[in-house]
Amino acid sequence: MRVLHIGKFYPPFAGGIEHFMADLISVQRAQGIEASALVHDHTPPPWWRVWQNPKPCPDNSAPIYRCPCYGRILYAPISPLFPWWLSRIIKQEKPDVLHLHLPNTSAFFALLSPAARRIPWVIHWHSDVLASKFDKRLDLLYSAYKPWEQALLKRAKSVLVTSPPYLAASESLKPWHDKTQVIPLGLADTNTPSVTEADKAWATKQWQEQGLKVLQVGRLTYYKGQTVLLEALAQTQGIEVLIAGTGELKDKLAQHIETLNISDKARLLGFVSSGQLQALFASCDCFCLPSIERTEAFGVVLLEAMRYRKPLLVSKLTDSGMSWVVEAGKTGALVEPNNPEALAKALIDCYDNPERWQQWGQTGFGRLQQVFSLPTIAKDINKQYQRALDAVDM
Repeated sequence: MRVLHIGKFYPPFAGGIEHFMADLISVQRAQGIEASALVHDHTPPPWWRVWQNPKPCPDNSAPIYRCPCYGRILYAPISPLFPWWLSRIIKQEKPDVLHLHLPNTSAFFALLSPAARRIPWVIHWHSDVLASKFDKRLDLLYSAYKPWEQALLKRAKSVLVTSPPYLAASESLKPWHDKTQVIPLGLADTNTPSVTEADKAWATKQWQEQGLKVLQVGRLTYYKGQTVLLEALAQTQGIEVLIAGTGELKDKLAQHIETLNISDKARLLGFVSSGQLQALFASCDCFCLPSIERTEAFGVVLLEAMRYRKPLLVSKLTDSGMSWVVEAGKTGALVEPNNPEALAKALIDCYDNPERWQQWGQTGFGRLQQVFSLPTIAKDINKQYQRALDAVDM
C-alpha cells in the first residue's frame, strides 16, 4: 500500500504533530507501507526552487517533499505552489490513500485537485480551529476556514481523532461521528534515548545547584501558558524553571521574567538541539505543560516526559486530550487552567513530596508503554487505510 501524508511542516521544524508524523512514516515503512509526505518548507526558499520540479529531500529515509513557503498569516502557511506540487507528487508517488493532517489550510487544495479526488482520504484530526478569547484574529479565520474544513470531512472515508475527550467536545466533528475513530498519538520507541556526555554537561550547567527542577518545552505562543507558569513560579521558593522553545512571545516572556524579578530562577533557553532536549528531560524533576486553551489538543511532549519517568503537571482542560493522557493522582497532577495560584500550589506540593511525584513518573512510564506505543498505533491507522480502500471498492 502506498500512502501520501499531507502535513503542515516536518522536522527539523519543532512541533509535536510534525515529529509524530515523521515517526509514524518511519514506523509505517518498517511495517511495509510505502509512506511519503508533502509538507511546507519551514525555511525561506532560494529563488531557483520556485521553478524546480518537486523532488524529495535527500536527507530523509522516506520521500519527503518540501514545497516552498513564504511565511504564514494567522498560522496558515503561504504556499501558492502547493496545489501544483500536490498534483505532480500524486502522479509521481501514485498513492493509494491520502492521509491529511489537520489543521492545515493547504490540505484544502485536495478538494480542487482531480488527482486527489480520485484517491480515498483519511483525515487525522489533531486539533479544532478554535475561536480564542486570547487571539481574536482566529474568529475571522474560522469563518472562512469552516466551509472548507467541513467539505474535507464530508469527503473523507475515515477521521482519526487523538483522544475520547477531544472527540466528545469537538463541534466540528459532531456530524461525522459515524466515521470517526479514536487513535492516540504515540512514540516510536518508548526506550530512553542515549544522551552524550557533552549534552549532559550542557544540561547540568543550565540548572542551579539545588531546588526542584521544572521543565517546560513548547512554542512560545499564546495558548501554551508560559506566562501562567512564570507567575506561579514567582509565588514559590526553592523551585526553578527552564523553558525550551522559540516563538512570537519570546520578548514578552523575557520582559515578564524581569518584571516578576525571577531571573534567578527562570530562563528562556530558545531553540535547543535534539540531544540537549533529551538531556533536559533526563535532568529535570517534573515536566509542566500549563496550556490555557484546548488548542493544546493532546501534548505529544507529555509522552517524551513519560519516557523519562517524569511526573506531569498540566492544566485540567477537560475538553482536551491532556486530561486523558495524564491520569490525575496516578501519573501527575491536573490544575485549573490560567490560574497561577493553583499552579504554584501544585509546584510546592511537588517540592514537598518528591517520593510521591517520583512514583507518578514511574506509573506514567508504564502507561506510555501500554497505551502510546507507536508500532501498535500505526497498525490501527493502517487498518483505517484498508477500510478506506474497501469503502471505495463497494
